[in-house]
Order: sequence, then structure tokens, then C-alpha cells
Amino acid sequence: MGFSELGRWLFLLGAGIALFGLVIMLAGRIGFGGLPGDIVVRRGNFTFFFPLASSLVLSLVLTILLNLLFRGR
Repeated sequence: MGFSELGRWLFLLGAGIALFGLVIMLAGRIGFGGLPGDIVVRRGNFTFFFPLASSLVLSLVLTILLNLLFRGR
């Protein structure tokens, strides 16, 4: 593996991380991660958050999307 190929992989990795960060920021603004069914426990200076409903919705959406994308193969 030469430097140009390594550079390309690092660039793609960085672009993927940036895209993932953008998606997370946008999801927070539209209310994703605060759905009814998400578990939040606050005790003093400790906060525990488990996005149960958000995880189920995300799983359902990704399952449908990936089935539509890969059904023809």
C-alpha cells in the first residue's frame, strides 16, 4: 500500500466521520433521541440515557432501507 492509497483511505475515513457527525447533529435538531419510550434517569449530577424507542425506530428504518437497496441483487 503506497502513500497515495493510504491518504485516500484516511480521507474517506475522515469524510465518513464528518458525515456521521452531521447526521447526528441534524437528528438531534429534529427531535430524534428524545422520543417517548427513551429511558432517562437523573440523580443529582448523574444522568443515564438509554434511547430504546429511538433505537427501535432507527432499526426499522434501516431494515426497510437496506432491504429496498439490496433486494434486486
